[in-house]
Amino acid sequence: MANLMTFLLSLPLFFFFLTVPPPATCSTNQTDQLSLLAIKSSLQDPQRALTSWNQSLPFCSWRGVQCRGDRVVALTLSALGLVGSLSPHIGNLSLLTNITLRDNSFQGPIPPQITLLTRLQLLDLRNNSFTGEIPKNISNCPDLVQLDFTMNLLSGAIPNELGFLPKLEVIGFSRNRFSGLIPSSIGNLTTLQRLSLGSCRLSGEIPDSLGRLRRLSFLQLSENGFTGSIPHGLFNISTIKYFDVSVNSLEGVIPSTIGVTLPNIAVLLLERNLFSGPIPSSISNASLIEWIVLSSNNFTGPVPNLERLTLIQDFFLHSNLIEDDMSFISSLTNSTKLERFDVSENMLSGSLPESLANLSVLVNMFDIHKNQIHGSIPSGIGNLVNLDVVDLSHNLLDGLIPMSMSKLSNMHNLFMGRNRFGGELPSLFGNMTLLSRIQLDGNELSGNVPSSLGSFSSLLELDLSENKFTGSIPQEIMRLSSLSIVLNLSHNALEGSIPSEVGSLRNLAALDLSSNRLSGVIPTSLSSCVSLQRLYLDENLLQGEIPAVMSSLMGLQELDLSRNNLSGSIPSFLENLKLQKLNLSFNRLQGEVPSRGVFTNVSSVSLDGNQGFCGGIGELKFPACKGAESSKGKLSTLWKILIPILVFGGLCIVVLVFLKCKKTEEKPRPVVSSDDTIGVQLLRLSYADLLKATNGFSESNVVGFGRFGSVYEAVLDDEKAIVAAVKVLNLDVRGASKTFMAECRALGGIRHRNLVKLVSVCDSVDFKGNDFKALVYEFKANGSLDKWLHNSNEDFKSLSIIQRLNIALDIAHGIKYLHFGSASSIIHGDLKPSNILLDHDMVACVGDFGLAKIASNVLPSLYESNASSFGIKGTLGYVPPEYGAFGSISMQGDVYSFGIILLEMFTNKRPTNDLFGGEVNLHRYVSSALPNGLMEIIDPELEMGGLKMEFIGSILNIGVSCSKENPRDRMPITLVENELADILAQLQPFSLDV
Repeated sequence: MANLMTFLLSLPLFFFFLTVPPPATCSTNQTDQLSLLAIKSSLQDPQRALTSWNQSLPFCSWRGVQCRGDRVVALTLSALGLVGSLSPHIGNLSLLTNITLRDNSFQGPIPPQITLLTRLQLLDLRNNSFTGEIPKNISNCPDLVQLDFTMNLLSGAIPNELGFLPKLEVIGFSRNRFSGLIPSSIGNLTTLQRLSLGSCRLSGEIPDSLGRLRRLSFLQLSENGFTGSIPHGLFNISTIKYFDVSVNSLEGVIPSTIGVTLPNIAVLLLERNLFSGPIPSSISNASLIEWIVLSSNNFTGPVPNLERLTLIQDFFLHSNLIEDDMSFISSLTNSTKLERFDVSENMLSGSLPESLANLSVLVNMFDIHKNQIHGSIPSGIGNLVNLDVVDLSHNLLDGLIPMSMSKLSNMHNLFMGRNRFGGELPSLFGNMTLLSRIQLDGNELSGNVPSSLGSFSSLLELDLSENKFTGSIPQEIMRLSSLSIVLNLSHNALEGSIPSEVGSLRNLAALDLSSNRLSGVIPTSLSSCVSLQRLYLDENLLQGEIPAVMSSLMGLQELDLSRNNLSGSIPSFLENLKLQKLNLSFNRLQGEVPSRGVFTNVSSVSLDGNQGFCGGIGELKFPACKGAESSKGKLSTLWKILIPILVFGGLCIVVLVFLKCKKTEEKPRPVVSSDDTIGVQLLRLSYADLLKATNGFSESNVVGFGRFGSVYEAVLDDEKAIVAAVKVLNLDVRGASKTFMAECRALGGIRHRNLVKLVSVCDSVDFKGNDFKALVYEFKANGSLDKWLHNSNEDFKSLSIIQRLNIALDIAHGIKYLHFGSASSIIHGDLKPSNILLDHDMVACVGDFGLAKIASNVLPSLYESNASSFGIKGTLGYVPPEYGAFGSISMQGDVYSFGIILLEMFTNKRPTNDLFGGEVNLHRYVSSALPNGLMEIIDPELEMGGLKMEFIGSILNIGVSCSKENPRDRMPITLVENELADILAQLQPFSLDV
């Protein structure tokens, strides 16, 4: 009986040992193997990286496992795409000294059993999604040398126990969600060399105890909420090379001895704090320094002598209170590695010295805007041939623009507005064809506007306003279809008519030709400028009526036609536009004033100085229109007669078109001619041509699969090596033929830089007499955007912020052209990263090499959608919610898909990620993190710092605006395009960072 009782009492203990990992002290090689299998069982392995982890192989030969004897001493599983939690069985690998799990998707808490690994030296969990707190018993691992938890979701306070790890050399905790203070116990770590606590949500003062870290070489405390002053002891650690406390609320004066006490300093980042006082002159002793970033503080006094800083690359001093003349530039002529120089928004005066010509030839950014600098530009500026950004705006500079600037052929951004430059605009600008932004406004330039500006095929913005230009507007400028931000020629003395070539400015957001002497009528071609948001033609000599074709400018928000000689009535289409401001004052307009749209808000519309207006809302105080009721009655009767006639006629036309199309589909066509593709000349290719070009449709030539067929790489001409992508339709799949016809009709007549070009269409039979249909597109060498975002292959390197933003802008250009750029508006219906292709120069093109897209030639209104006869399904995650509800397509549906792609590009999370489900999707995931939680959601491959986080927030805001649930709330694609272009232009000065 006693034995039975003993057995029963031992049962709970028996089951406890079955469910809890055995203690590390009992570990054996068998325990190691079972523990590794337990670790694998808690993971998803989509890349099959752990296939070797099976009992048919010795566990010491498993991938990532390193043994000493027959015991596991290191586990290295970096960048294998692993997903899941880290099993507590990790604590059974008692001889582990190295755990490296960086660059995966581990989730959940760090198991406290890790603290049982008393021999652990390296714990690297960088770039995962671990949550919870750092195990408080971490001090049980006294041999720890390196702790790297960078880029996770860890929270809570940093444990004080860290200070009891006597061998610790590296603490990497940046980009987490910690709270509270820096533990003062960290000052006990006399062996510490790297302390990285950037973007950790920490607060309070920096503890004085950090001044005891005598071996520290890397200190990063940026982007937190630290207050108070920097402990004086930190400026006495002679081993420090990297010193970053930027983006906090720190204050005080920098010690005058900093250049002596920090002799090894290479990077000094103090930007965006509240520091005051002078820049210490001892900084000249820091001869190893490469970056000095003191921007956005309250530093005063002169700039110290910099002649001994021969290694400096970046010198940023903008937005301070510096008072000095520009002669200090001469002290930088020995700095042969200088690349970026920014002293803008200070109180600098004097003239630019001739020694400017002797600055490093590597200088690509020179920014002195918003100072009080006078005199002329030294001709030696032409020696700085690598200049990319020059900003001299808002100064007192005068004289002629030197011809030597013609050597600056690598420049993209030139800002010289708000100065006193005079004379004619030199022809030198014809050589600077890479320029994307030119601002010369508010000067005294005269003569004709050079037609050579028309050769700037990359130009996004041109502002020549408030000068003394005369003559006519060059037609060449009006043909610049690249212009998308603004074309501003206002407040000059230009004359003649507005060139009809203005219709080429399809991408332009703002056109300002006001306050000139322009005459003639408003050209009807202006209706092609479908991206216009702001149009100013006021204070000219324009005449005639407001053209009705301007009704196509659906994105117009501000329109000013005041102070001209316009006549006729106010066109009714103006009340249908989403205008926020309308000024038609001081013309010769007459007739009835509309009473809807912008005309309902008297503060938004100005109609003064016209005669003969009547009607409108009461607040406008115009008299009632005579005979209004009788005319309405006549019109009503007329419409009652006309409407049945028009409806019957329309039905007849639809029937005739349907019968003609049906007949066309049934007619066999060996090759589609140019007439079948809306006038665009295509290559004539037969089945035999494509068979040869694809090596007999070899599997080795397959580059993608879709719902309706396969895509092959093809060489169309062996001598010229013309490479193409051939999409061969599987005609056994229902809907394949319909898709073929839809794509022929939609794509055959369009050409755009950001749409995959249709090269040929083959509608024939194969050698067995079977029907054969194929579409031939330009081949894009860099594959799909999806591969660049989600492929761990080394061939697909991480995209920079600039590259991602350029790709996003390219996609927006393509979508806008589909919607508005041709006679038939086209809805893509299946936008996703696998349908975005990148050419050799990483230019993005909207295409269809994943699931097949279906385009519609039916143009619904911008927000309302028609039922689709094609039954578009789209792709899960990218298809807008209304498609599932109504089975219909719309332009706003494409905008939704674009918004999801944009969010995916900058978070590197697919909309089908396991994180999302129920009420949580990619849209809500991002919107809930804006504006203060960006560090938690952005792609960890993006290296961030300083102001660039604000740009990412702006980009993600666009993605959120595009992917709203209600189609009416989504941002128009025209506005998307302009917002992205503006962000890209602002990012150019920071392109080396991003």
